[in-house]
Amino acid sequence: MNALLIIDVQNDFCPGGALPVAEGDQIVPLINGLQERFDLVVATQDWHPTGHKSFASSHGKQPGEVIDLNGLEQILWPDHCVQGSEGAKFVDALRLGKIDRIFQKGTDPEIDSYSGFYDNGHRKATGLAAYLKEKKVTTVYVAGLATDYCVKYTCLDAVREGLKTVLITDACRGVNLKEGDVEAAVAELKKAGVIVLPSSEVPERPA
Repeated sequence: MNALLIIDVQNDFCPGGALPVAEGDQIVPLINGLQERFDLVVATQDWHPTGHKSFASSHGKQPGEVIDLNGLEQILWPDHCVQGSEGAKFVDALRLGKIDRIFQKGTDPEIDSYSGFYDNGHRKATGLAAYLKEKKVTTVYVAGLATDYCVKYTCLDAVREGLKTVLITDACRGVNLKEGDVEAAVAELKKAGVIVLPSSEVPERPA
């Protein structure tokens, strides 16, 4: 069984949002089309409580600054994807009808969660790994936002879970805080064993 993982295609990560990814909205039609090629589609949703410790505003600091947060290096972000907010909603253009399950992450105010599988300290699981195992998924195709953060860490954890992992390059966009971050992320993923390909090479029913 193969699954499509749609990572954090939410208003705050698209142009006009609190933490916009350049061209983040442009991947939505592509992802909508990709959904038709899969029997199982799963999405993740960044879902932070107000005052999350990854927010710069929680520390009186500026976005982009780096702190130690409970023993982990933490980049501070603008307030984003706050539970129940407009910014936390999936973008209107994203088709939700084929999504079997949504896994919310970043819900613990004390630790950030880039990956759809675990928080950044691998202390708590979201339930995604267990769900995919229950569904007998062996291969995941990953698309969404952002290539150099949540998509990257989701792919790395998928590999650690023993899943064949495919990054659909044109169905993702990156933050690129520093020039070259996206390219470096893709190189790291290839080194970890992730298959990297464009959507045109995703088969109609991936084998």
